[in-house]
Amino acid sequence: MRRALAVAAVTGAAVLTRRALLRRIGRSPLWPLPALENPVSGYSPRRRLRAVVVSRTEPAEGVLRLVLESDELPAWTPGAHVDVTLPSGLVRQYSLCGDPAEAGRWTIAVRLVEDGRGGSREAHARLVEGTELELRPPRNRFELAPAPSYAFVAGGIGITPILPMLRAATAAGADWTLLYGGRSRASMPFLPELAAYGDRVTVTAEDEAGLPDLAPLSGIRPGTLVYCCGPEPLMRAVTAAVPDPGAVRLERFAAAAPAEARAFTVELARTGRTVEVAADESALTAVRRALPNTPYSCGQGFCGTCRQGVLAGAVDHRDELLTDGERADSMLLCVSRAAAERLTLDL
Repeated sequence: MRRALAVAAVTGAAVLTRRALLRRIGRSPLWPLPALENPVSGYSPRRRLRAVVVSRTEPAEGVLRLVLESDELPAWTPGAHVDVTLPSGLVRQYSLCGDPAEAGRWTIAVRLVEDGRGGSREAHARLVEGTELELRPPRNRFELAPAPSYAFVAGGIGITPILPMLRAATAAGADWTLLYGGRSRASMPFLPELAAYGDRVTVTAEDEAGLPDLAPLSGIRPGTLVYCCGPEPLMRAVTAAVPDPGAVRLERFAAAAPAEARAFTVELARTGRTVEVAADESALTAVRRALPNTPYSCGQGFCGTCRQGVLAGAVDHRDELLTDGERADSMLLCVSRAAAERLTLDL
C-alpha cells in the first residue's frame, strides 16, 4: 500500500513538473534562456506605466505642452515616442521632447487638429494638471546615430523629436544645422529655446517667406546625416534634395503608405461572411463594413486595439507592435494585409 502511494506521489509530481515546464516553454520558446522583453520584430511591451500631468502650457497657437512625472518612467533616448492612453481609451503616439537627463519626467507636445480623428481635441480639452495617464514604455524608430555632422529639418510639430537631438549633438561636439519651417511664427512651438543656438538654426515662416529653402541640402558634406520630421510633402522634398538618400532618416506622424498593395479577400469564420479588401483600403475598413463594432484606436499599427486572430492564410505584417510569437496567429487590421489572396479571421 505504501509503495503504491509512493508511486502515485512520484507520478503526480512528474505530471505537475511536466505541465509547469510546458507552460514555461510556452512563455519562452528559447527556454531555459530568458524570454525576450523586446521582440525581434516590432516592440510589444506588456508593461503599463502611470504618470501625472504636472504642467500644462501652450508654447504656440494650437500647441499643448504637457510635463508628466512618475517614478515609473524609464530612461529614453532622443527620437523616442510613447503611447498615451487618453481618458476615453483612445491611444495616441507622441514624441518625447524634453531632456533625457531628467529622470522620472517626460515632456510631450500635442498639435490641435480640428479635422483629425479626435485624439488631439480630447488631449487639449481634458488633459489638465493632475490628470493621471496610462503610458507604454518608449520606442525609438528615429534613433540619433553617431556622426560628425547633422542637418536637421523640421516642419511644424515635427520639431518635437528633433529638440532632444539638438541637445545630444551639441553635447557630442558634432557640427549641425536646423531648418525649421511652419505656417507662421505664432504657430511654431519652442522658438525661444531654439534661439539659444544662434545662427545654427534657420526659421522659415510660410506667411513671411514661403516654403523652406532646401537647396543647401544638395551640398552637405559626405558623412552628414539628415534627420527630418514633418508633413509628408516636406519629407519627400528633403529626400529628393539630398545627394545620398541613404543619409536621410525620417519620422512620420502616421504609418507610411505601402509602396505596393493589392486587393485580397477576408473570410470571417464566425459569421460565415466574406469581405473584399481593395488595394487602396485597409483590412480594418473592409471588415468594419460587415462588422461595424470591430474595435480600433490609433489606426497606425501602434496600439494593438484592432488585433484579431488569424485562422488561415499568410499575413504581410506592417505593424510596430506584435511580437514574433503573436504574429504567428494574429494581425493588426489597420495596417497589415494578406501576403497572398485570402485570409481567414476569427471574427
